[in-house]
Amino acid sequence: MKKEIRVVELFAGVGGFRIGLEGASDAFKTIWNNQWEPSTKHQDASLVYQARFGKKGHCNEDINTIATSDIPDHDLLVGGFPCQDYSVAATLSRSGGIEGKKGVLWWQIYRILNEKGDNRPPYLFLENVDRIINSPANQRGRDFAIILASLADLGYIVEWRVINAADYGFPQRRKRTYIVAYQKSSVVASKVENAKQWTLFEGVLAKAFPFTIKDNIEREFTIDGDIKNVSDNFNKGKKDSPFEDAGIMIDRQVYTTKSTPTYAGDIRQTLGDILVDESFVPEEFFISDEELPKWQYEKGAKKINRISKEGYEYVFSEGGMAFPDYLDKPSRTMITGEGGNAPSRFKHVVQTPSGKYRRLIPIELERLNMFPDNHTLHAEVSDGRRAFLMGNALVCGVVQEVGKSLYKFIYGKAPISHNPIHIQREAQPKLELSLFDNLTTPIACNTPKKTVVLDETKHLLIGLVKDDNAEYFLDGVPTKIYYTGKTRNFPSTIALNNLYYFMPYIKGKGVRDCYLIRIARIGNKAEIHPETNDKEPRLVFELELIKQFPNYINIQPNILYTYRDTTLGYILSQVK
Repeated sequence: MKKEIRVVELFAGVGGFRIGLEGASDAFKTIWNNQWEPSTKHQDASLVYQARFGKKGHCNEDINTIATSDIPDHDLLVGGFPCQDYSVAATLSRSGGIEGKKGVLWWQIYRILNEKGDNRPPYLFLENVDRIINSPANQRGRDFAIILASLADLGYIVEWRVINAADYGFPQRRKRTYIVAYQKSSVVASKVENAKQWTLFEGVLAKAFPFTIKDNIEREFTIDGDIKNVSDNFNKGKKDSPFEDAGIMIDRQVYTTKSTPTYAGDIRQTLGDILVDESFVPEEFFISDEELPKWQYEKGAKKINRISKEGYEYVFSEGGMAFPDYLDKPSRTMITGEGGNAPSRFKHVVQTPSGKYRRLIPIELERLNMFPDNHTLHAEVSDGRRAFLMGNALVCGVVQEVGKSLYKFIYGKAPISHNPIHIQREAQPKLELSLFDNLTTPIACNTPKKTVVLDETKHLLIGLVKDDNAEYFLDGVPTKIYYTGKTRNFPSTIALNNLYYFMPYIKGKGVRDCYLIRIARIGNKAEIHPETNDKEPRLVFELELIKQFPNYINIQPNILYTYRDTTLGYILSQVK
């Protein structure tokens, strides 16, 4: 029996499937992956993926252009394919194949599986939004029926579950449809004896996420006709989808039931469990007193008179939302619009122990999806884009549990992993230096200034200068190299890619000198002071003095460690 389960990851995003599967077992080895964001020049997800996992086997090209022969043979195909209209345009008379709507990526999965022929993978693990079992609105369940029928015709048995991550102890109420399929000739398929028993108790998904039948709802039916016929006629004229949130399909015979989760675990994570210490939060994430009423309005109940495009008057209404978000419950579902400081109904807002209101920082958004801290941190990826990437991601913990279950069915024993997903989070996280191993450019690189016009919107880094090197910043030298304290204590929430200004905070004096950060990189003390032979990693700056204020500014920067990220405007506003 092979020791490895070779994985191909399609629509990889920032690697949620990979993290979950590697957390499940060392046997899962991702040998090839594809991530391409259409209609965008800046491939943020691909940059992050390569920085975390390396360039080997990574493909940042449109999957529509990739020949199946370029994709290595594998044992498990995984991917979170986009939710689109899966209807079939036509039957291809010459090839006998099927043609889906242009740009719909499900058909790329089908193409790859079909063209692999006898070498197609024995196992599939796919993810989509929960509403896929009910779409589209004018033909409920058709899209899911197309997917199931397509896989049946390729020789797969398919089971599925709609799983809300919070129902099984995870920190976010994120509901998604998970699909596990296996070739009839596979080890797993040989264990299926009864469709109902497999769905309820014995299957891969049932073992990972137990449930009971809800409201005695069960259905059995057949998906008839070729794919084009399914596309045109499945459930036509019916109001409701025949698919419930759990089920199995064998040879196009469907058993499906409505589920009630049963979770016996001891751990139930909440939003409060994933928050960092308030001192680690950059100033820009706090909501000012002036902006707070706007947030309260967006979160509150409202009725608004509106006029439609057709000229009809109507009342738009929506109920109120919790404000701030509850800390003793799992968070609401995170969406792609989580980033940015504009008031929004859907962004999370928490209240700190000091009574302030703030948005969630990127590291906390990562934790809601159970990614490693600062997984999306990259010199070329903004905080707003990091939020977008997490809004598109899945909960890695769900993948991990399914991966464990699948491994047990294949090998008949419990898996071992040296990279399990950690759920215990530090309130004072530290920067993982390996995040910068593959960076070819400095963390920050700004152009030297001949004339000075201070931009108060730019990010400012305050460095707490200790007594033993205070004189270094009092010697009047305009340009210098400065190394920080040990970098592993560098707060992971600082937006390294946005750094622009630096001000040394002289203990007992405050701040006075404003420097331009020309270059920021990972280095060590010995390159500046060779006599020390100190090779511990440090954050190293090349600084250009651009402004010296007449007097020291006495501020309360709340520096608990060495650093604090804020904006220049905020500091200048503190001048008494």
